[in-house]
Amino acid sequence: MKSKIIIGTRGSKLALTQTNMVIEAIKRCYPDIIVEIKKIKTTGDKILDKSLSKIGGKGLFIAEIEKALKNYDIDLAIHSMKDVQNIVSEEFEILSVLRREDPRDALITKDKISLLELQKGAIIGTSSLRRMVQIKNIRPDLQFKPLRGNIDTRINKMLKGEVDGIILAAAGLKRMDWGDSISEYIDIHKCIPSVGQGALCAELRNNDVEIKEIVNSLVNEIEFKCLLAERSFLKEMNGGCSIAIGAHAVQYNNKIELEGFVADDNNISIFKNNVIGYLDEYENIGTNLAKKIMEMKGDR
Repeated sequence: MKSKIIIGTRGSKLALTQTNMVIEAIKRCYPDIIVEIKKIKTTGDKILDKSLSKIGGKGLFIAEIEKALKNYDIDLAIHSMKDVQNIVSEEFEILSVLRREDPRDALITKDKISLLELQKGAIIGTSSLRRMVQIKNIRPDLQFKPLRGNIDTRINKMLKGEVDGIILAAAGLKRMDWGDSISEYIDIHKCIPSVGQGALCAELRNNDVEIKEIVNSLVNEIEFKCLLAERSFLKEMNGGCSIAIGAHAVQYNNKIELEGFVADDNNISIFKNNVIGYLDEYENIGTNLAKKIMEMKGDR
């Protein structure tokens, strides 16, 4: 077994907090292993004045980290699962780690008012097309302003009055102890999350047996199968940041229920459906949902 491993991650407060959570779990299972963090600045971290759909998508948050993994500068990488593109290079493997945090989206407003209580024409800060389209279906009168950057930056912009509210992933807010600032958790069926939202994953070289053994000790297999069902849907839909798309899977007994949506080409109408299947058929569940939704969407 390796005596030391190097983990690559983005340098944001949230990324480092999440990586340290994984390190703590590794140390509980392998107390003698030395673990170091290598902070890597990604293109997605450098370009903050444009939405992801206009600069290349979510892969911009992991490309430089994958390069370090390929060059053996790091032994594994820790990502937010929602930042990992739907197709991963054959030389790498993705495994979910730890328990999934709350997958819902959360609204933060200055006066702790809810989505329905916001004044007519209020401005919501978000750069997520997925959030914009679904929130528009709840409150068609709301306006949206692109907003990127870390949690502190976005909240400060809201407090300064640049926007009336912001929508962020509840998982990140809770991990950073911002949970008390949440005005409302948005119903998961009305605003379906991004694929993998709330989950963490480790990316490793698929030929690294020792690292895989270490990471496998942190995997919750049932949750991982739910996440793979979501990712199967995303892959079948060929989804990314340029279309409004989301999915969320839950497990009960030995089955998975997967709910997903995609918007039409004008990002106005939403096509939503769900599929239930056996736990071990997670990949088919995702592809079957994609086919059902594409049939609903037709050429619209």
